[in-house]
Amino acid sequence: MQNKVLIANRGEIAVRIIRACKELGIPCVAIYSKADQDSLHVKFADDAICVGEAKNSDSYLNMNNIISAAIASGCNAIHPGYGFLSENMKFVQIVERCNLKFIGPSSEAISQLGNKLMAKEMAKQAKIPVIEGSDGALENVKQGLNICGKIGYPVLIKAVNGGGGKGIFLVNNEFEFAKAFETASMEAQANFGDKSLYVEKYIESPHHIEVQILGDSAGNIVYLGERDCSAQRRNQKLIEESPSPFVNEVLRRTLGNASVRLAKLVKYEGAGTVEFMVDKQGNYYFLEMNPRIQVEHPVTEFVTGIDIVKEQLKIAFGQNLSFKQNDIKIKGHSIECRINAEDPLNNFCPCPGEIKNLVMPGGNGVRIDSHIYSSYVIPPYYDSLLAKLIVFGNTRKEAIKKMRCALEEFVMDGIKNNVEFLYIIMHNSDFVKGTYDTNLIKKILDYNENQKMIKIINENKG
Repeated sequence: MQNKVLIANRGEIAVRIIRACKELGIPCVAIYSKADQDSLHVKFADDAICVGEAKNSDSYLNMNNIISAAIASGCNAIHPGYGFLSENMKFVQIVERCNLKFIGPSSEAISQLGNKLMAKEMAKQAKIPVIEGSDGALENVKQGLNICGKIGYPVLIKAVNGGGGKGIFLVNNEFEFAKAFETASMEAQANFGDKSLYVEKYIESPHHIEVQILGDSAGNIVYLGERDCSAQRRNQKLIEESPSPFVNEVLRRTLGNASVRLAKLVKYEGAGTVEFMVDKQGNYYFLEMNPRIQVEHPVTEFVTGIDIVKEQLKIAFGQNLSFKQNDIKIKGHSIECRINAEDPLNNFCPCPGEIKNLVMPGGNGVRIDSHIYSSYVIPPYYDSLLAKLIVFGNTRKEAIKKMRCALEEFVMDGIKNNVEFLYIIMHNSDFVKGTYDTNLIKKILDYNENQKMIKIINENKG
């Protein structure tokens, strides 16, 4: 039987997977909601099937419609991309029962890692330090308050099955807890179909470091260096780079080996990312493991020369890794900026609408992953990510300069976006020196920095 892949996602990641499939000669089928009928992934795939109305619950989270689309189109595999059903154990179990290949880890591995509390227990077994917090899901506000009283504030309330920075709330004292608990529960239910929450101690001003791994069915597992994801807004990553300017060679090997231990413990197969919080002293703590492709995977592809999505497909269809850990070499430096339809001066509020004019940058070492085009209408139902701008340089300094030039060339009229804000970050002294942490964007947006930013934006417009 010829391999054929259904892509159970939308936007830039769907386009990215389509390209990998085509390069490997694998036919692919896209799914789409009625709101996405004019999206590029629908046009690029060999075939496309509408799976429902605009709302996620009616389309991209509609398991029955997606499975039916796969079977009806003759697909024998499903690639979930990131978000939506990519970490949903129930969906993976259904895929497996229908004798379809889920391009990712097994339902058993996802049950151990997709659930953040179970993942912490697995990390303990792998002898990886974890952040202090609740041992299980919180039953009610009172239980959460009792735990917070023991570990001390500030704390983070998190969705047990969360991801993508959603379902996370910072709580500074007991008076904020009840309201944050209620809001987090509703957000978790809306985004992940599970309102379960847990709490953990908040590490102030940490570095968010993640390690990319690949594992095959023969038990071979390698790590592909690390990415620094500390530049975040609203707990969501905005800029990523590899290698991290904060991580030295000893810490790199330590985090890499820890990630491989965890992956081997659950017999991990496919692409995955182990995330850590690292404090100023270099102490590291397991945060979570994402059993899927990450938004920021291109920076790792640039510095290693390995096509991670192609490796996902090869592994899924029975091929073993063609390289070992000693073969992995990190060369140069890569930075990714997420281009979003949002207003940085209004708490990054999403700004859907029609793109009137679009000019994307190019040149040596510049890559764009996107699904947009001039006259494309951004629907209001989904994430605000429009494109990923990725650059590669021989050094970090060269990569920053290249990103500045690329952002200067990026033109997108008709909607508010964060291109100018990203350009400002590329000139921020903490970022340029590589000394920034997860408070970078918060500092930039304080009153004084805010006024500077507005002035720079207005000067650029003038």
